[in-house]
Amino acid sequence: MGRQPSDQRRAVHRERRRCRKRVMWRKKAFTIHSSFSIRWFSTKAMKKQPAMESIGFVGVGNMGFHMARSLIKSGFQISVHDKNQESMNRFMDSGIPTRCTPLQLAEECDVVITMLPSPSDVLEAFMGPNGFLQVEKTRPWLFIDSSTIDPQTSRKISANLSTHVLKSPHRMSHPTMLDAPVSGGVPGAEAATLTFMVGGLEEVFLEAKSLFLSMGKHAVYCGGIGNGAAAKLCNNLALAINMLGVSEAFILGQRLGITSGTLTDIFNSSSARCWSSDTYNPVPGVMNGVPSSRNYEGGFLSKLMLKDLDLALRSIKDMNLNCPLSAQALEIYQETCNSGHEMKDFSCVYRHYYSGKDDN
Repeated sequence: MGRQPSDQRRAVHRERRRCRKRVMWRKKAFTIHSSFSIRWFSTKAMKKQPAMESIGFVGVGNMGFHMARSLIKSGFQISVHDKNQESMNRFMDSGIPTRCTPLQLAEECDVVITMLPSPSDVLEAFMGPNGFLQVEKTRPWLFIDSSTIDPQTSRKISANLSTHVLKSPHRMSHPTMLDAPVSGGVPGAEAATLTFMVGGLEEVFLEAKSLFLSMGKHAVYCGGIGNGAAAKLCNNLALAINMLGVSEAFILGQRLGITSGTLTDIFNSSSARCWSSDTYNPVPGVMNGVPSSRNYEGGFLSKLMLKDLDLALRSIKDMNLNCPLSAQALEIYQETCNSGHEMKDFSCVYRHYYSGKDDN
């Protein structure tokens, strides 16, 4: 005799309850397993993350001094090296460790940053007798070069780095490099508002971004290794020509009877507005806190602008381009430096090339 309809309903309900229990148990087991897997994976991933606690800084002159100080303020452990003992003394007096050679510095650091005047200085720091790469195994997993050099030198150093191995491998077995020159000058370095132009592996750029944003306000990824250097040369080429154009406009305005202060107000509210007029004005008496207000002392040296223009012109020739303003800018800065003003800020062309007057 078959079950009554009510018995069938009760059986169906019992089966449904058993099914729900099995589903709930499976969900719970899956959640526990997934949670464990996620925690295990996360812990494993965290262990593989490259370290950035200890930073070595090579080149603590006008720019590097403020950049290193910004890192210290952000809580990083810093040690420094510079050829100039006076530059290192400024850190020693504050209890910051200093090291005698780039190699000695690198043996104690997770990341090394270089901020040096020329390609030859950078090559010496990496491949010289006491350079980073005098050992087969390096401790730093990342080298960041913020010097303004040519792209070819950046790529040469990066290729050399790839032949070395890490003492303590992370995700990668070889040290890597980012070329990361800056824009903003000494005021930007002091205020930690620099812009970094970065070339190299994008994943490495993202991992190092906290370092850049401790020293600056912007970090722009430019592509492969050497592209940061290329961007910086283009930037400084435009800046040099811009400073010359602004200086010539101020000279003309003065001869026509317009004060430089009035002309600055016009520029900064009109289409001629630019960094050389509203932030780094070259006319003494117009703006406080810039090199023109202190006899062009400090700032970005004319000899360094000349160096950057020379690097840019070499690339222009390599690319077979016709850039007459670039060539003229190089000649003007060459003459300014030859006249004994190579240690003055590059805005001194207003005074020492164009014979510009103070604003009254």
